Amino acid sequence: MAEREITKKYTNEDLTVVWKPSLCTHSGICVNTLPEVYNPNEKPWIKAKNASVEALKSQIGKCPSGALSYTQETPDKAAPKSVETKVEALRNGPLLVHGELEVTHSNGHMETKKKVTAFCRCGASDNKPYCDGTHNSIAFNA
Repeated sequence: MAEREITKKYTNEDLTVVWKPSLCTHSGICVNTLPEVYNPNEKPWIKAKNASVEALKSQIGKCPSGALSYTQETPDKAAPKSVETKVEALRNGPLLVHGELEVTHSNGHMETKKKVTAFCRCGASDNKPYCDGTHNSIAFNA
């Protein structure tokens, strides 16, 4: 019997933040970007009402694991932007690659990543080549 994936939803009435804990790599990008929304020490840990729809969408777009997504009752009026590949080195954190890319693992396995992918820079991740948030506990500086 297949295990059911846990999905949590948090709404601010205009937008619903969807969190899939099994996908989360705990990179800390959400907490660092919008600490008024994301606080893992509180229940509920996501308070979508504490930020604008635009701020939530921007932050969710930076989630490297895809654990965060959103639904919206009123669709965007703006036309979708074309996505180009962009690399961003976060201070004391992972290397973010924005856009669609193909990753070839050391064992030859290939996978396609879309949106944002966080690659480990500290060397301590247990999920290499991806960031798992370990840089936070080892005081990584870069």
